[in-house]
Amino acid sequence: MEDCYIVAALRSPIGSFQGKLSQFSASDLASKIIAEILTRCEVKGDDVSQVILGQVLNAGDGMCPSRQAAVSAGIPYNVPALGVSMVCGSGLRSICMAYADIITGNSTIVVAGGVESMSNSRHCYQARKSVKFGNAVMIDTMVYDGLTDPFYNVHMGVTAENIAKKWNISRTDQDQFALESQIKCKNAIEEGCFNNEIVQIVDKEGRVVLGTDEHPRPQTDIEKLCKLKPSFDRECGTVTAGNCSGLNDGAAMVLMMPGSEMRRRNLQPLARIVSWSQIGCDPAYMGMGPVDAIKQCTTKSGWSLEDIDLFEINEAFASQSLAVISELGIPISKVNVNGGAIALGHPIGCSGSRILVTLVHSLHRIGGYKGVAALCVGSGMGVAMCIERNVK
Repeated sequence: MEDCYIVAALRSPIGSFQGKLSQFSASDLASKIIAEILTRCEVKGDDVSQVILGQVLNAGDGMCPSRQAAVSAGIPYNVPALGVSMVCGSGLRSICMAYADIITGNSTIVVAGGVESMSNSRHCYQARKSVKFGNAVMIDTMVYDGLTDPFYNVHMGVTAENIAKKWNISRTDQDQFALESQIKCKNAIEEGCFNNEIVQIVDKEGRVVLGTDEHPRPQTDIEKLCKLKPSFDRECGTVTAGNCSGLNDGAAMVLMMPGSEMRRRNLQPLARIVSWSQIGCDPAYMGMGPVDAIKQCTTKSGWSLEDIDLFEINEAFASQSLAVISELGIPISKVNVNGGAIALGHPIGCSGSRILVTLVHSLHRIGGYKGVAALCVGSGMGVAMCIERNVK
């Protein structure tokens, strides 16, 4: 089996909920990143084996949004496309699927990643069964399909409260972690750390709609965070709007191929995918999914946790992020060095690919070699991937 390489990794800026990117559908956002990634690598659309796209909130988006995105990006009809839904892990899981197809020889060039337009998620109503008497209930698919655990019937924020209680994560620690995420993100933007990964989003007239992440709040301070009321447990909760991730829009993609194809095209590798892993866990503590996923993944790679230069672990909530870091026993200085989803935002189907894109570019920027991307996954799962920059 051949090694699988990432030769390009790009993303859109992350848009705020009902913000500047809300004018674009999910497939429109994805198509812009797909088109740009192919252009930069001088890969023709009909040279692509397949497109694999993670998305969670696709109700009402039309048949096969991944296919819509591919065709809109100039990829011809003869190239297939696949949609993946693994809640917050969708974007990374799509890359895992592409990796498996490439190393087994079933695909040569794959565009994989994730997208989400939470701003355009639909409300729905079960109209096929007539309402004989009384009111009909409209369901917010963003909340019901993306943010509510189907087993305990609770919001994801309640699972974060569960973790805060079980692992004794204080409100003070959560707010401080959230503040540090905002500070790291502010510094990263000012220093241009995201410049190589972000693609400006333009409208049909070519006008720039958004060129930098919209969600960060650089003016955040600890006093403002401390004043926020708990969002999920009003009486004694510690999880607030300030110490959890946001509702967002965005797309992130990687271009992948085996080493032989990469060399034939004279492309340079950004990273080699070494291993990946997925696990299941108790949905009541779904935020702890990255712990076992990372342990399994690094074991497959033959790495110790001490070998890792950088971790990108999705910040769904400060409480679960702190608990995961504590359980793994890893230095916080290696985790989300540019800030995480608390500052940048969490477009759920996109986030798995977004953290990988950021990890790839961060390793190059600091001269690191080994990195891990991981996410907790709603309904009680975790997914992780180990990547390696050019071997020393």
